Amino acid sequence: MKLIVILDKKNTKMNRTKNKMIMKKFLFIALLIGAITTAFVNPRISETETKTKASSKEINFKSMTFAKALDEAKSSGKIIFIDAYTDWCGPCKVMSKNVFTNPDVAKIFNDKFINLKIEMEKNSDGPEIARLYKVSAYPTLIFVDGSGRAVKKAIGYKSAEELIAIANGL
Repeated sequence: MKLIVILDKKNTKMNRTKNKMIMKKFLFIALLIGAITTAFVNPRISETETKTKASSKEINFKSMTFAKALDEAKSSGKIIFIDAYTDWCGPCKVMSKNVFTNPDVAKIFNDKFINLKIEMEKNSDGPEIARLYKVSAYPTLIFVDGSGRAVKKAIGYKSAEELIAIANGL
């Protein structure tokens, strides 16, 4: 009887040691997988890095109301550029993809203007801007000074070269 009890104690002690080793290996593998996933699968780019990259490659359209843009235009002396568009407008989509992403266009527009992209049917400012500036076709590109006066309005698709010429004329 004494021999069986001694063997059971030894087996229990060995099982505990074995279980601890298995658990340590499992935790190590889990931590390793977590570290690899975090490092390679989910790289994070800070908001400032994103804005810097976007501003050098494409027009940086600000998310603000027209009223706030007017206030900023008054204080900075910059002109507001409004891309008045709709979701269903084909030429609007082509301009967004090909013209507003042109680095030469982006440089001029980001330096010179307060840029707003306003969906005329869904944005709360859309109907009022359409009424104020008599928007009847899309895209309509409107340049507005700090007092709210339209200094230039262009209707329809414009190439990068045409848009740069308009901007340089202001």
